[in-house]
Amino acid sequence: MTSNKKPVGLVPLGKVPEIVLKVMADHITRCFKLATQILPPLGQPEYALDEKRLQYNAGIIIETFESMLFSDHHKIIAVLNQDLFIPIFTHVFGEARQGGTCGLVSLFRLAKNPDGSSPSGSLIHERATKVALHELGHLFNLLHCEHKLCLMHFSGSIEELDEMSLHLCEYCSIYLQDKLG
Repeated sequence: MTSNKKPVGLVPLGKVPEIVLKVMADHITRCFKLATQILPPLGQPEYALDEKRLQYNAGIIIETFESMLFSDHHKIIAVLNQDLFIPIFTHVFGEARQGGTCGLVSLFRLAKNPDGSSPSGSLIHERATKVALHELGHLFNLLHCEHKLCLMHFSGSIEELDEMSLHLCEYCSIYLQDKLG
């Protein structure tokens, strides 16, 4: 059973493998009990490219999305292949404003293991899903969690992301249910 709220929208920016979007949508529906809809793709966010860093500024993309009208959707997760940053970090796997309406997931760094090898497709999908669920948690006002296995634990590296569970700890799960009503 899913919530009767408006669905979460997944928006590909540029070319994003459909299977990644389907896996994310399935997990959002199962883990957060929220209906999810994959929306038509939008163009790559060239307006957010930082020429010096050769990365895309996540804050600029989020500001742009928050100014767009997605009235049929409760929250939006945009998924892209570009490398994201925020000024205080060299890169981020995703970004969302606490309690905001739009989060981002970057696939750019998820397709390489720390040793430089390529992970399986299923591991890439799992990583992307963890980032999507984590950012969606922030959109519902969940903070970073101290429990290392919790989906809301901060992960700045692939190793930390891989250690995380696809589930919320008991505390974060209760907090989310309270937020979802």
